Amino acid sequence: MPVGARLPATRVLAADLGVSRGVVVEAYQRLMEEGQVAGRGRAGTVVVAAPIPAPARSPDTGPRPPSAGVGRGATGAATRTADPADLFPSAPGPDIFDALRTAPARIDLTPGVPDLAAFPRAAWLRAERAVLGRLAAPDLGYGDPCGTPILRRAVAGWLARNRGIGADPAEVIITNGVSQALGLLAQALAAGGVTALGVEDPGSLGVRQHLDNWRLETVPIPVDAAGLRVDELAARNLPAVMLTPAHQFPTGVVLDGARRRQLASWARAGGLVIEDDYDAEHRYDRPPVPALRATLPEQVCYAGSVSKLLAPALRIGWLLVPRRYRDAVVAAKRNADLGNAVLPQLVLAELITSGALERHLRLLRRRHVQRRDAMIAALGRHLPGATVHGAAAGLHLTVTLAGEVTDTELAAAALARGVKVQPLSWHCRRPYPPGLVLGYAANTPSLIAEGIELLATG
Repeated sequence: MPVGARLPATRVLAADLGVSRGVVVEAYQRLMEEGQVAGRGRAGTVVVAAPIPAPARSPDTGPRPPSAGVGRGATGAATRTADPADLFPSAPGPDIFDALRTAPARIDLTPGVPDLAAFPRAAWLRAERAVLGRLAAPDLGYGDPCGTPILRRAVAGWLARNRGIGADPAEVIITNGVSQALGLLAQALAAGGVTALGVEDPGSLGVRQHLDNWRLETVPIPVDAAGLRVDELAARNLPAVMLTPAHQFPTGVVLDGARRRQLASWARAGGLVIEDDYDAEHRYDRPPVPALRATLPEQVCYAGSVSKLLAPALRIGWLLVPRRYRDAVVAAKRNADLGNAVLPQLVLAELITSGALERHLRLLRRRHVQRRDAMIAALGRHLPGATVHGAAAGLHLTVTLAGEVTDTELAAAALARGVKVQPLSWHCRRPYPPGLVLGYAANTPSLIAEGIELLATG
């Protein structure tokens, strides 16, 4: 609409669209907060700014996603290609997720992506205004590298309510997501002489690549229907292990009671556990299991973030470590960036303490259940031979496929039809059935159903 145009009255537009008036009021409020429209009293709501259209880009000259990193010229620069097959090698390189992220797709079923359209913009803006209204000038200076005290208190409360962890706010270290938390831990472990640790298999390729980058040898430990095989971990005589016990990535299994007791015994005998609390809040069919850190504070390093709750772009996470590692981790954080940006920390603290984040989580759970059910139904219709794993929680499903199937080829064929998925084999180092990892949180049920149908036509 052009600048100066008048928007319909909220009651009129609600009637035209067949939606609640509250939906239209909220939409208008967001447009006002973003500076797109303004209220003019009896003159109604008018457009005061128009979005700037993105410049058109020629498909022949625009940038293309990088390949998997296998083709390099004499200068060492990565070659670039638009062929979907080149994005799904059997042995992906370190830039594979950058390449896949920029590859165009009409329906993106990439795992680990939350519903970004549901980001609570209005609540965030209200919290930001509240923070700025009471912010003192000294608060804009350099702060504690461990994070602002108000966010550390808010996170400690959040963990106590949602994960059963009793932590003093002084123990909380605010990080730039779980990724930085792992980097800080890797530096602290290396300083203590740890050069290898166990990781889940199947387990996250991205996490493995990140730990490899910090020169930590990652030793695969099998995962079965009960979670990590603790007996195999003990047999390897490793000093540390990293796992996702609440909702294992990518299989979705929960570390069961017997395995938790085995792991606790292993840790008390001198082992260190790194707990990535992946997707823990997103549990639908029963309450979340408590975090390992809740009962083993001196044997568990605990990492979490808001990347799956709000948005990865915020880059806000937290880390709890045993006392013997704290000084080394804090020093690594200080040397990395002097601490996270202060304003987003204060806004997030306001969201947590006001209850807005809890309300947002309840909204997401209802929405995710509908989308998960839509994906399971579509898989039943179009891929009846597939076995579905991990439906009780999280933002993704994993399916394993019978017969002679190469999942990288299937993923490439799906991308050629406009559907983006991840092959399960990327996350496996030992022999494992072929399969796909499918995210459902970021798409509507109708798009999910269409994406699975397109996937099955290959």
